[in-house]
Amino acid sequence: MASLAQLKLAMYVPLILVSVIFAAFLAAVMWFFQLSYFWALLLAGLFILIQYLIGPAIVRATTRLRYLKPGENPWLESTVKELAQKSGIPTPKLAIVPNPTPNAFVFGRTRSDATLAVHEGLLQNLNENEVKGVIGHELGHVRHRDFLIMTALSSLPLIAYLLFRGTFEAAWLSGRTARRKDGGGLAAALIAVAILSYIIYIVSLLFVMRLSRLREHYADAYSAYVTGSPRSLESALTKITYGLSLAPDPRNEGARTLYIGDPHMAKLEIQGILSRKEEYDLDKDGVLDERELELAMEKEAKSRWLTINRWFQTHPATFQRILLLREIENEMSTGRYSSERVYAHV
Repeated sequence: MASLAQLKLAMYVPLILVSVIFAAFLAAVMWFFQLSYFWALLLAGLFILIQYLIGPAIVRATTRLRYLKPGENPWLESTVKELAQKSGIPTPKLAIVPNPTPNAFVFGRTRSDATLAVHEGLLQNLNENEVKGVIGHELGHVRHRDFLIMTALSSLPLIAYLLFRGTFEAAWLSGRTARRKDGGGLAAALIAVAILSYIIYIVSLLFVMRLSRLREHYADAYSAYVTGSPRSLESALTKITYGLSLAPDPRNEGARTLYIGDPHMAKLEIQGILSRKEEYDLDKDGVLDERELELAMEKEAKSRWLTINRWFQTHPATFQRILLLREIENEMSTGRYSSERVYAHV
């Protein structure tokens, strides 16, 4: 049975592992360049701090959101306030993104200055219960401090990638401009550092992606608890995935990890199910009904190839999220579900 304590453990273990791996990697790089390890740590810390400080401003600018004025959307304001109070967190600021796709996200530096942003397409295409399920999910991220943890942790693979690019380009230039003997040796050493940097980038990225997917599951489970209606989020996720699969590729790539649904992954999911439509259409009527979709989702969830492919995804597959919500819904129907079992099925 999972708990909030296990969420913290699942957070700290990857954080510690990635930090240890990254520290060893920096030590090796600094030894190679004969530089002070202190300055390496200082520069890495400054990089993370800068990303933490300017991150919210970048999100606001790239999504073109606007903050709601008091009384502009009474239902949305009262619903967010009600669920925030039930969650024991400050009510986040509300913003609308002028985007027709159904999506939502939260961002900020602390719980007290968090912003909950919803797309116009979410309010237009989902009913109130479904929107409430989405709000519960986003408040789960605020309660779990996900946007803070992921901002810090995702900086580490980015630093490794920048070192890879820098040393690889330096090796290429060294091989062209230096003497053949000395330049060749230096270029080979720089390439070795570049390869090590890329390996660290991949390893740390896998840790970050896994933690990101896990935190989405915890936010889904929290939504089921705080709204008392897993079915609402289940229905919302279905509409969001289908809606995103029909939309053009988003221009704003940077906010993908923040969204409740990843547009690129939604396209891949729907294409995968539709490519095997005849297999899943058991009654051969040309339409996948709810039962057939459920069987399709269960089968897709067991695919080993898809599991490996999802290692680099920030979000769990929609059918995995829906199956989790259905487990919670089944337990709720028995009357045994309680606040102590919020994360029992994660």
